[in-house]
Amino acid sequence: MSADPAADELTRVVREHAGQLAASLVSLLGDFSAAEDLVQDAIEIALKRWPEEGIPDRPDGWLFTVARRRGLDVLRRQENYRSKLAQLQWPIHRAPDDRLRLIFTCCHPALAREAQIALTLRVVCGLTTAQIAAAFLVPESTVAQRITRAKRKIADAGIPYRIPRDDELAERLSEVLTVIYLLFNEGYLSSTGDRAHSRDLVDDAEWLTALLAGLLPNEPDVSGLLALIRLHRARVAGRFTADGQLVLLQDQDRSKWDHRAIAEATSLLTRTARRHRSPGPYQLQAAIAACHCEAVTWAETDWRQILVLYDMLLHLQPTPVTKLHRAVAARYVYGPQAALAELDDLQAALKNYPLFHATQAEFLRADGRTAAAHEADKEAIKLTSNPAQLDILHDRLAAY
Repeated sequence: MSADPAADELTRVVREHAGQLAASLVSLLGDFSAAEDLVQDAIEIALKRWPEEGIPDRPDGWLFTVARRRGLDVLRRQENYRSKLAQLQWPIHRAPDDRLRLIFTCCHPALAREAQIALTLRVVCGLTTAQIAAAFLVPESTVAQRITRAKRKIADAGIPYRIPRDDELAERLSEVLTVIYLLFNEGYLSSTGDRAHSRDLVDDAEWLTALLAGLLPNEPDVSGLLALIRLHRARVAGRFTADGQLVLLQDQDRSKWDHRAIAEATSLLTRTARRHRSPGPYQLQAAIAACHCEAVTWAETDWRQILVLYDMLLHLQPTPVTKLHRAVAARYVYGPQAALAELDDLQAALKNYPLFHATQAEFLRADGRTAAAHEADKEAIKLTSNPAQLDILHDRLAAY
């Protein structure tokens, strides 16, 4: 906790409510950029006033009220602005459709795929450009440019704020799922800031996926993503110690896992697989997570099955990060030397990815190359700001 409780509270409110606030403003203003500007204006005013006046009783409603008042200037030239403002109310409970509509608006096929995802993560999900850049493994300036161009394109093309018709859903679904998956990843293990993870972002990812599953009950990868998120959430009680230290999977107390939630998520995955014989990428990732969840101990993990699932996933998503995860499975099937050989081809693509260097360090240490492992761990330390990861890396260095 910082020394400024007002700043801490504002950070929390923005993280939890900025996306819904932007979605509500877009629905009434019909202007994507103006809605985001109003949110940012309200945040800046809060930064100035809350330290002096104190934190309001309903901080999310306070932000909305300020943004609504400033929206007068946006709507003043419209004949019906007063009636629009009268309709604009901050909900006691979040509306189920607003953010989903905004996600589909951001994921319009007229926008480049990278721009769709970056814009949605920034505006709807409230991630910073630094967090998005970490997810994409690109510079922050690149992300900022993508977001600016996407907002301009939405305004110039008059892209409508709505959930697409049934015949339009398929061309946007992949990007929408990617956005929610990246939101979940950022919550599950934060890439920036002073928190190891964010339960709020994980909550949002599961909530949005459940809404999407209700909208598209016959889309197998929507169910796959929902199962994936729930399988990971089921292990959360074993992931951290009481003082917030990250516990690696092999060291977790599996009795702390939510085995009922694991069974329910696995059942969802099984039912989906029976209806759809060709699994999508999120179904495959959920199947990998299920393999880990079903192993009674780390030693009983079915690494050969996991390796097969990663091979299937690589046919659908031949990304460097997927190859890195496959290499981890290969280490336990074929040994550290074979796994290190697989990492050689990923060096250039993942040189700025801390988990690449941390994984490489593990393989090197297992191969008896302690000095090289030290250097890889030091490189990982340079590239991450996640406190839990830093603790583990420093502990590893100190242990050898």
